[in-house]
Amino acid sequence: MTGRALVTGGAGVIGSHLVDALLDDRTRVTVLDDLSTGKAANLEAHQGNADLTIVRGDVLDGGLVEDLVAGQDVVYHLAAAVGVKHIVADPLRAILTNVRGTEHVLAAAHRHGARTVIASTSEIYGKSGHAPFREDGDRVLGATSVHRWAYSTAKAIDEHLAFAYAAKGLRVTIVRYFNSYGPRIDERGYGSVIARFAGQALAGRPLTVHGDGQQTRCFTYVSDTVRGTILAAERDAAIGTVLNIGSTEEIAISDLAGLVREVSGSRSEIVLEPYESYYGVGFEDTRRRVPDVRRAQEILGFATTVPLRSGLDMTIDWCRRNYQLAEAVT
Repeated sequence: MTGRALVTGGAGVIGSHLVDALLDDRTRVTVLDDLSTGKAANLEAHQGNADLTIVRGDVLDGGLVEDLVAGQDVVYHLAAAVGVKHIVADPLRAILTNVRGTEHVLAAAHRHGARTVIASTSEIYGKSGHAPFREDGDRVLGATSVHRWAYSTAKAIDEHLAFAYAAKGLRVTIVRYFNSYGPRIDERGYGSVIARFAGQALAGRPLTVHGDGQQTRCFTYVSDTVRGTILAAERDAAIGTVLNIGSTEEIAISDLAGLVREVSGSRSEIVLEPYESYYGVGFEDTRRRVPDVRRAQEILGFATTVPLRSGLDMTIDWCRRNYQLAEAVT
């Protein structure tokens, strides 16, 4: 695509790769990021590029959001409080950032007529046992006293807001990401499980698997995540819909740890630790999380192209060249 695009959270893992792709396509990009989890280094390759404007600021600043949305053709809203550990530690910030920030973006996009893509999450499905998860499937959550579910609830409100603005004429699409990973992963945010395993393996420390390790996930290489996101902005048939963007290659977390160890050439042992040692008392997890991707295939022509083993090869190669990741993970 060409034209002008705003990417909130554009210094994050997925956001920065999205910026890469948009600039490659000669789109003029504005990034809004408070750098709480995103990193300026993720955009260093574009230093001096006249097509990129970086604004350090917060989506909670409604006036700033209004000014930046004005004149944009497309708004990609990826800014969010992310990372389960951080959500559990500070649920209030997660709720306010994810709900108020999204409302600011949607309201401004509606006023200025900007095509909008809202990044959501597989956390939406909670602990539903009806996998693979369909976009119109029921959500199953735990008690509101369990902070684990604050993120899921906040992102669900974001989706309700998006559908409400769609009913008022906003051209908006919601994309639900499933465990995106790749270069620039950071244990503080997206790709946290693989980031932790990679850091531990490269540092020669034990790979810590929470619970019994039999919980399963589907990991999506970041280039596939970005491609699905851009397609969601380009296809008119996607307007007013929610789409799962993810791989269907399912793996148990203990097996993922073994695969990371193998790819990295590490001899680290794999150890099981209770959830409480990392997340605190009362943490609840989802046993299985697999997307139904038929809607994305039909509407976007989307399918992932990078198998997990290949994606891990590229990701761990990046980790080796950025050794501070390994030193930072304890």
